[in-house]
Amino acid sequence: MKTINIGLAGFGTVGTGVVKILQSQKKELKEKTGIVLNLKRIVDIDTNSDRGVKLDKSVIISNNIKDIVEDKEIDIVVELIGGVTAAKQLITGAIKNGKHIVTANKALLSECAESIFSGCKDNNLLINFEASVCGGIPVLKALKEGLVANKITSIYGIVNGTANFILTQMSLYCKSFEDALKEAQIKGFAEANPAFDIEGKDSAHKLAALATLAYGITVTFKDIYCEGITEISPLDLKFAHKLEYEIKLLAIAKLHNTNLDLRVHPTLIPKHSILANTLFENNAVYINGDNVGPLMFYGKGAGMMPTASAVVSDIADIASKIINDNCSFSQSYHYCKQELSINPMFALKTKYYLRIATVDKTYVLSNISKILSDHQVSIASLLQTETNEQGNAIIVIMTHNALEKSVMNAVQAINKLSCVKGKVLAIRVEDNM
Repeated sequence: MKTINIGLAGFGTVGTGVVKILQSQKKELKEKTGIVLNLKRIVDIDTNSDRGVKLDKSVIISNNIKDIVEDKEIDIVVELIGGVTAAKQLITGAIKNGKHIVTANKALLSECAESIFSGCKDNNLLINFEASVCGGIPVLKALKEGLVANKITSIYGIVNGTANFILTQMSLYCKSFEDALKEAQIKGFAEANPAFDIEGKDSAHKLAALATLAYGITVTFKDIYCEGITEISPLDLKFAHKLEYEIKLLAIAKLHNTNLDLRVHPTLIPKHSILANTLFENNAVYINGDNVGPLMFYGKGAGMMPTASAVVSDIADIASKIINDNCSFSQSYHYCKQELSINPMFALKTKYYLRIATVDKTYVLSNISKILSDHQVSIASLLQTETNEQGNAIIVIMTHNALEKSVMNAVQAINKLSCVKGKVLAIRVEDNM
């Protein structure tokens, strides 16, 4: 039975999970793959802390990435150190030394995919990154292999558990954004500094990986429109429910002939849809293929063991290809390469939810309606509350399909009205799911 040697960089939460699986499932992995997956080296800045796992005596642990990169016996380097600078240095060095890569680093891939993929292609090496998106949910493998017979027409993803937990708390229990965030931090679903999650950046990094595999183009963070959830209030969720919608932070890719929408933002979606009922820290990705139709991938999007499960699956996949002499980067990642242009955000055409706080005067609605009409934005429905403690009325308008550019220009004009108190909140609507 052949042996594949593994070098693990990063012995943190996920790295510990990987070691646990390689140890506890050693016999089963050998039987399933016909290969001995041997953890040979571990590199981490901290070589002394107790991770709750007992390493085999044969495993060498150090704090120098060269120990992995330059070890001629190591076949696969697993990068779990996170960040960009050190991780890129590790992966670049590993590629130069002819080693295949497994990584969970969505930030690195979304910023440096072109150079990393080119390096792998030039050296006929494989790189797997299932754990970079949605933890243990095998959505990337589905795009890469299971859906090869399909043109992917759209992807809608709830891919950040922190944001989804916050919005669920606000929706179910009418908590403020601030209180919902505190609850997420207490339960360990949000970092002390949650900006990356609540501003949508984490979701955008994951969308880059999804779109790269779905459409055969190299998508980076800068290609994606990104907007977070910090402006959403419990009042917006209350209005959404009245309109039979839910609000979720969605990562969206939509194909229009040879053009592609790529965007992350809060979105009103039908209350009865499966995505709308994806609650708390769970993740879900809803994919439409031209032949298979709609598919849903659902589960835990983060955590030690779900993410480690994806990492070990990637290791086993590459190990099998090494043994069978099937290490073709081009066949693995560019089977669906297309000539596509990324649509500018201003060209988006969809429905919009507009929440406007105004003085309680009779002329207000006519002024707002005129501005929308002047910008070719048609009103589909309207809700108005009684005045609040500040004496302001809240007007909620649902539009028909309109151009993003037109809507945003109208919003700017409405914001300048003296009768409007505070900025207008505009949320995009997606009905087809």
